[in-house]
Amino acid sequence: MSDTNSVSTASHPGGTGTIGDHSVARVGYGAMQLEHRRDDRAAAVAVIRRAIELGVDHIDTAQFYGNGFSNELIREAVRPDDGVTVVTKAGADPNPDGPMPMRAAQRPAELRASVEHNLRSLGVDQIPVVNLRRVDANAPIPVSEDQVVDFDDQLAAMVAMRDEGLIGGIGLSTVSIDMLRRALPAGIACVQNAYSLVSRTDDDMLDLCTSEGIAWVPYFPLGSAFPGMPKVTDEAIVAEVAQTLDVTPSQVGLAWLLHRAPGVLLIPGTSSVEHLEQNVAAGSVVLDADMLAALDNVPHREGQIV
Repeated sequence: MSDTNSVSTASHPGGTGTIGDHSVARVGYGAMQLEHRRDDRAAAVAVIRRAIELGVDHIDTAQFYGNGFSNELIREAVRPDDGVTVVTKAGADPNPDGPMPMRAAQRPAELRASVEHNLRSLGVDQIPVVNLRRVDANAPIPVSEDQVVDFDDQLAAMVAMRDEGLIGGIGLSTVSIDMLRRALPAGIACVQNAYSLVSRTDDDMLDLCTSEGIAWVPYFPLGSAFPGMPKVTDEAIVAEVAQTLDVTPSQVGLAWLLHRAPGVLLIPGTSSVEHLEQNVAAGSVVLDADMLAALDNVPHREGQIV
């Protein structure tokens, strides 16, 4: 077995990147899947603690993950001297009794309420970065007419909260390149959009982020989580490269993202310590020029759900 498939003990898995004013390891952790451990709280906390042991110092969360469960776990597991940068989101609220586990909460007052709720549940005075999770009328979650809100009004609310010290930096999630351009004068710490080897609609936006020094934090980094949608691990060349390197196809997909641009930060989620260790080890996978060229030739798949 290649040593790239072993557990990484590097202080900064994947190297070092920045998000806002914070220097972080380029392989972080997304807390959404911790809800699967709701019946075993100790196991869920152990996943977070293991991530920190492996050098992960960037955790992505949201109050609507598990109706606050992920935030509760982070508050319990992360210690002040761990040096972890916690990033959360505003723009949706928990909806545990509804047809989907979250509902749009796009109005400026709702954005503020969400930030305040995150502050309370995480037990902090300031959140390092908060992503404005934009929801448009064509989003897959139900969006009522009153939730179709002007982007500039939302951005103004985020800037006001930053000026007040409630948040340290502003991120954007599920936005267009035109929105990003409009937001640049406000100062943007990161962009979270769906992006992977098989879904590269936002190549131009990634290039803009690179030129502006904005972190690119892709969700669905291995393709869509929805049934029937394209997945990186289904690609023959991904399997071939994985076999050559003696790593997993998922590790190849994550490594490709790290090679794509220096400002890419990963936040793969899992509720399994074993899977977590594999994700972190992806930060040590080296793809040579021939491998990168072959992977870059994988065709983009339209229809990515976001």
